[in-house]
This record gives sequence, C-alpha cells and structure tokens, in this order.
Amino acid sequence: MSSEEVQTTQLSNGLTCDLPASSPLAKLLKSQRTWVGPDAKKRAAILRGAKSIAIVGASPNPSRSSSFVGTYLLQSTDYRVYFVNPNADTILGQKAYPDLASLPEVPDIVDVFRKASDIPAVIEDILAIGALHGQNPTVWVQLGIWNEEAAVYAESQGLTIVMDRCLKVEHARFNGGLNLMGFDTGVISSRRAGR
Repeated sequence: MSSEEVQTTQLSNGLTCDLPASSPLAKLLKSQRTWVGPDAKKRAAILRGAKSIAIVGASPNPSRSSSFVGTYLLQSTDYRVYFVNPNADTILGQKAYPDLASLPEVPDIVDVFRKASDIPAVIEDILAIGALHGQNPTVWVQLGIWNEEAAVYAESQGLTIVMDRCLKVEHARFNGGLNLMGFDTGVISSRRAGR
C-alpha cells in the first residue's frame, strides 16, 4: 500500500495504528473527537482569573443564546463585558463593537457564538489583537460548536481554547449558581458566589 492509502490513527488509549484510509473504521475514527481541552479545574481557573469577556457573534435578539449568556454575565458577575457584532449599535443596552480590534482592551476571554467554519477567522482576529499587546486571551467556543483543527491551531499559537461548553453554565457550576435561570442543583451552600 502507498502512503496515500494508509491513515495513521491515534486511539483514545494513546496507541496509534495504520488503517486503510477508505475503511469504514478509519472514517469513523476520523469523525470522532480526539482533541481534549482544559479540564474542569483549568476551566474554573480561567474563569476566576479573567476580568473581561468579549462575546463575538453577540446578537441583539433576546431569544438567542448569546443574549442569555450576556444577560447572565452583566447581572451575575463583575466581568467587563463587550459585545462584538458589526451589524448592531447596542446589545443589552451596551455599546456593540464591530470587531475585536475596536475593543478598548484585549479581553481575557473571547466567547465565540459563530459557526464552526468561522472559528479559524476568529482565532486569527484574536491573535492579531493579542500580538499587539503581548497577551493571549482564552478562546471559549460555545456549546454545540466544534472545530478540532481550529483548536489544534489555536493551541499551536499559544492560545488556550475551550470548545463545546457554555460559559454561563460553566461559570454558574463553578460558583454554586446552577440554580440560576432554571437549573436546580439540589445543593445548599453557604458559599458566596464568586465572579
């Protein structure tokens, strides 16, 4: 077999094997997620350490997911929250910015509400603003959005990336607030909610 016909696949146990690229098993393994982002402890640390969050793809439509997340961040945290949408002037009563380069600061987290194929362009925008200031913000790609190649690229550029996770749900989970807006954890805690 020539090298074009064989695919080296890394299995979840860390071992690799060569498979014919056209085999059903090779196609199945290629479709499965192999990239693993920061674990819960690291995600909690990202959220604790952040002071500012930009929501790229924020929508002025109150029924969109980005609006729920933006409302939660504005009402339940002390993050500086920026909304990025070139087609809006204001979102949730806040100024909307046309792009990341227009923000008054480099945000610590860029929360992305864009389709998977747009993630590489967003990463390039993040690198452009971070390179200007020597900062590397965390790329947080919202629940239901997955682009493994973009994640690998982001990490190769020194960025931290979280994918397919809701920032609002993760923040509430780490701060004992999953009872907010319809989630009930059943946990009673005297711990004060953090940022």
